[in-house]
Amino acid sequence: MPSFDVVCTPNMPEVKNAVTNTQRNLGLRFDFKGTSAAVELEDNEITLVADSAFQLAQVEDVLRHKLAKRGVDARFLNLGAVQTSGRGVRQVATLTNGLEADSARKIQKLVKESKLKLQAAVQGDTVRISGAKKDALQEAMALLREKMSELPLSFENYRN
Repeated sequence: MPSFDVVCTPNMPEVKNAVTNTQRNLGLRFDFKGTSAAVELEDNEITLVADSAFQLAQVEDVLRHKLAKRGVDARFLNLGAVQTSGRGVRQVATLTNGLEADSARKIQKLVKESKLKLQAAVQGDTVRISGAKKDALQEAMALLREKMSELPLSFENYRN
């Protein structure tokens, strides 16, 4: 029976490359010379550091540009609050990794309400959709792209 998995995970090697390119770009830009502007990646957190809020916004802009250039959706970034210290400002951005339970149930509900002959099962942080016809699976992919546009969904593990 044909099936596929709906997941919400970023391509971590590309995220690492984007962070590295951002660091390199910050070192080359004239407006960041002699400042503490930096970007660091640890597990699923990216820490942005700068001297002022304006520079922090510029660092975030460079990071988003590098992520887009690498094909990583910017919707994976969940920006935290800006923290001010004596030497500058910092912001921690966490990467979305996996579907939350509410989103998984919403996907399951959309598939069931679509009147397509498909089954959707929540399996941890993924949703497996299976059915008898490949055409119905493709229709489900199109439906999820349209209705769940707030999440950076990807479809993996397609089996025939």
